[in-house]
Amino acid sequence: MVEAPLLAGFLAAWHDYRLAIFLTVIALVVIAVAVQYGREHLVARRAVSYAYATSIPLEKSVERPVNTSSLLDTKRRKSNEDCGLVDEVKQAQTKSVSSIPSRLRLEPKRVTGTKAGRSSKSQKPAEAQALAQSLPIQPLVFFSSLTGTTETYAKQVTEDLNNTLENDHTSSSILPPQLHDLSYIDYDDYFVSLPRSTKSAENHKYFYLLILPTYNIDTILNNFLAHLQETHHDFRIDTAPLSGLLGYSVFGFGDREGWPSEEEGFCSQAKEVDKWMAKLTEKKRAFPLGVGDVKSDASYRLKEWTLGIIEVLRIIDETGGLGEGIIGSGEAVESDEEDEEIQEVAPSIARKTASTTKKRKTQLPAPTNLGDLEDLGGSSPLPIDFTTSNTTFTVSAPPALKPMVPTTSPTHAALTKQGYTIIGTHSGVKICRWTKSALRGRGSCYKHSFYGIASHLCMETTPSLSCSNKCVFCWRHGTNPVGTTWRWQVDPPDLILAGAITAHLQKIKSLRGVPGVRAERFQEAMHIRHCALSLVGEPIFYPHINAFVALLHARRISSFLVCNAQHPAPLAALAPVTQLYVSIDASNRDSLRAIDRPLHRDFWERFTACLDILRAARFRMRTVFRLTLVKGFNIDDEVDGYAALVARGLPCFVEIKGVTYCGTSSSGAAGLTMRNVPFYAEVVAFVTALDRALAARGLEYGIAAEHAHSCCVLIASKRFLVGGKWRTLIDYEAFFACLERGGDFTPEEYMGGETPEWAAWGRGGFDPRDERVDRKGRKIVVEEGAAGQGRVVEVVGKGKGLDVEKAVVDVKVAVVEGDSNGR
Repeated sequence: MVEAPLLAGFLAAWHDYRLAIFLTVIALVVIAVAVQYGREHLVARRAVSYAYATSIPLEKSVERPVNTSSLLDTKRRKSNEDCGLVDEVKQAQTKSVSSIPSRLRLEPKRVTGTKAGRSSKSQKPAEAQALAQSLPIQPLVFFSSLTGTTETYAKQVTEDLNNTLENDHTSSSILPPQLHDLSYIDYDDYFVSLPRSTKSAENHKYFYLLILPTYNIDTILNNFLAHLQETHHDFRIDTAPLSGLLGYSVFGFGDREGWPSEEEGFCSQAKEVDKWMAKLTEKKRAFPLGVGDVKSDASYRLKEWTLGIIEVLRIIDETGGLGEGIIGSGEAVESDEEDEEIQEVAPSIARKTASTTKKRKTQLPAPTNLGDLEDLGGSSPLPIDFTTSNTTFTVSAPPALKPMVPTTSPTHAALTKQGYTIIGTHSGVKICRWTKSALRGRGSCYKHSFYGIASHLCMETTPSLSCSNKCVFCWRHGTNPVGTTWRWQVDPPDLILAGAITAHLQKIKSLRGVPGVRAERFQEAMHIRHCALSLVGEPIFYPHINAFVALLHARRISSFLVCNAQHPAPLAALAPVTQLYVSIDASNRDSLRAIDRPLHRDFWERFTACLDILRAARFRMRTVFRLTLVKGFNIDDEVDGYAALVARGLPCFVEIKGVTYCGTSSSGAAGLTMRNVPFYAEVVAFVTALDRALAARGLEYGIAAEHAHSCCVLIASKRFLVGGKWRTLIDYEAFFACLERGGDFTPEEYMGGETPEWAAWGRGGFDPRDERVDRKGRKIVVEEGAAGQGRVVEVVGKGKGLDVEKAVVDVKVAVVEGDSNGR
């Protein structure tokens, strides 16, 4: 009976607490299961993570198998023995990866490979190495020179290389070095891709040597450096397009008196070229940058550098490449490159002080062997910390503009030596040889025959000595500045005009004692009536060209402005001038590149845009195409091309002139000799062919006038053929009246009288009021003949032991003093 109350009490308790008991049991079971599951999960995760860290292949498709057993036995035992996980990791390793739940295999995507365009030099196949050794090696020596000093050194280096390697029978595959002036080459042919001028050259391996001076003025080197930088950053091509080079090296000349250190500018341009070449060649610096002081050790340092180059060439000849450990074959990144990258990100903000910057550089994390996606796409810009409390930022002032031609520069000295007077910082004036001839009554230039301008009343000047072309026939011998944008100080137009007039009149006064100067013409020359803006450079490049032309017109000085068809924007904005010229030196893209060597990469698009602008302007002012014929460059088979350009621009006049050879070494380096100067008969043949081509296209043009002793012929639109008579002259008073009246006016409103009979086609173009003489001042008489022909019937003068000389000679060109063709 005792058991009944106990059982009753147990049942009562069970009924009271059974829910709590059930919940407690369930909770304990869940906890036990969770603990067990968590332990297994932890072991699996550790196995997967350590396997990934040591490159354990988790899938069959992953390449590069790694001996994971040895890695785990060596690395993990050292770091995890005390944790008791070694056995668990080994056990997990032996399991198949497929047994691990898919939700646990969350490893990141593996991307393998190398940077685009990069190749491992150490893994070059043996057969490729042997092929490289069998190919001829062509050294190319590049130089730039204003005064000729660097050119002399470059020729000496070329000669030393040639003599040494010629006598070295072990260097049989090294070809004689070739010399190139940077002023006379197309950069795209050498510094965007390797030369491929001939089929045989495609099997050559190239080695570049650059011998460069450093100037504190704008020269061709500035444009060359800009080209290297643009090529490296051009997204359309590889960042290292010259990686196929065997190697390169740079030598720089400088003046330590002016620039005591490289940081201050000594050989700075050579250093910049060396840096960009390292980038473009993918670190193919074969020998360290050499520098020499032109006033002390230039010759010795250059000789030392040359010997090093010879040794490197021998090594390349023996091994087929630079190999590992060659002196100077280091990184392309220079010590100041981080600063440049930061400036590209935030150019208007000055960075920290030098000490803070240096400290930050030392704290940058060291690169690891594991690449990521950013590495594959290229390095990213360095970040700038705008939150550091001890960092101070200041807004940097814009850099001070430099003069285009400083008075202490080699450019100033060279142009002054050639007879120019430099005005301000970027303008110049020079007296023309035809001005001297007209003062002595010995004839004026073609503008007198065509347009009625007496040469002794003409001033030749330019407000911009800088040009955007490097024409092979340039009279300035490559000494004037070059550039594609205006980045210099700007002088006011009134200062330029006042300086030009003063300098011109001073040059006229200096001729008062020259034998033969006519008194009446000397007095007339003191009153300038015409300005030819065509001396040198690109006059339309001057930012205030319209204001300058307005000042000329205010003095009742007419204006002839010549441009090279490379600046369409200022040409479109140009105010009316008396006559607007565009130089048409070629009929197609390739010829224009070869003869003008423009700096703009889109030179042809600029050229054609200027022709379209001239077409639109032909009813606002007189427009002229000026063709300069250079035999071997732009004459053969180009008549139809020129006719097409005339049809596009529809100019009022087309002047065709044979090139004038200036006879300098720079012209020779450009491939220009007297053989490239056409005879007047050849110019006449070209003009008649062009006239037929224009007629075949239905264009109303005709041959209007000639000036044989300038080797020049004028084709005119029949807008200027009135009553069967050509009227190519200009009524200058009518032109100024149109300007004063305001509003639009047409070229016909200031059309002058009839073209003089002596200037008509077939009459030679020499003013009978002047006296013709030969180079020695002896009077000559020419009979009239067919177009472009003449017959010298008498030469009167004094010779050795003779009072009078007489001769009868057949000639193609009537010869006068200073004949432009030297015939």
